[in-house]
Amino acid sequence: MVGKEAQVKSNLKGIIYRILAVVALFVVGQVALEGGLIDSFYQINIFLIGINIILAVSLNLINGYTGQFSIGHAGFMAVGAYVATVLTMKLGYPFAVALLVGSLSAGLAGFLIGLPTLRLRGDYLAIATLGFGEIIRVLLLNIEYVGGAAGIIGIPRQTNWAWLYFSCVLTIVVITNLINSSHGRAFISIREDEIAAETMGINTTRYKVMAFSIGAFFAGLAGGLYAHYFFLIQPSTFSFLKSFDILVMVVLGGLGSTTGSILAAIVLTLVSAALASFAEIRMVLYAIVLIILMLYRPQGMMGNKELSLSMLRLKRGDRRDTAVGE
Repeated sequence: MVGKEAQVKSNLKGIIYRILAVVALFVVGQVALEGGLIDSFYQINIFLIGINIILAVSLNLINGYTGQFSIGHAGFMAVGAYVATVLTMKLGYPFAVALLVGSLSAGLAGFLIGLPTLRLRGDYLAIATLGFGEIIRVLLLNIEYVGGAAGIIGIPRQTNWAWLYFSCVLTIVVITNLINSSHGRAFISIREDEIAAETMGINTTRYKVMAFSIGAFFAGLAGGLYAHYFFLIQPSTFSFLKSFDILVMVVLGGLGSTTGSILAAIVLTLVSAALASFAEIRMVLYAIVLIILMLYRPQGMMGNKELSLSMLRLKRGDRRDTAVGE
């Protein structure tokens, strides 16, 4: 009984520390950005990091935890971006409503597309999701209401640090708690052995569609934030190359590691920014950096592990045991 109370107190203390850390980081960011301590180049990259974190963590739910090979994430981002923009610019809805409806629209698209295609596996699923992303892009190219190939210009900048930061926190908290629930164990069992999971009574199609819809919802959220920070959206912004970028972040961070996806989103956004001065050979250098990283760390930066305080405490304990043994 005493041990249980101590465990509850320890868990409560951990939650309080996390909340304080989240609030402290928000305040530091708010002071730095609003106080003009960070120039515009770094501000843009900070916002890109936040948007990429949402995209990478949400795709990791599909590819990393559920083991599905999806390469159409930019298509869901486009749905969220365009729906949110139409609602704010053409219909006059508040930003919060537009962001929510854009995210829900992307989630609904994920459900509708996922239901028939997620019976496919491996390469076939990858081709189907790639086809979905291209269908969205070509449709946007031919709809004059949303500007066709020119896209929509002059979108009001409503994405600020608070919206970006708490959207990232929401994405990470929701997906982390989902993975740590019984639903998360079903996702992982599908990744490990889909036939065995079916044999144990898990409805694999239902869980794959669930992962697909939730991942698409957060991709739509990232799209709405992107559109209302960068003033302009075009169909070419959401091409296959964008999906490929997000996939690289997930693989580099480690399939099945949320903290790995966060670290990879930060590293790759910074690498891309650092190579901005070498526009002509930027993609070549970017590819070389990736090749070197994958040669020395093929399982990704974090593998399938998560970075946590308990992990650091365990490592300190291991070192202490080793020292005593010596």
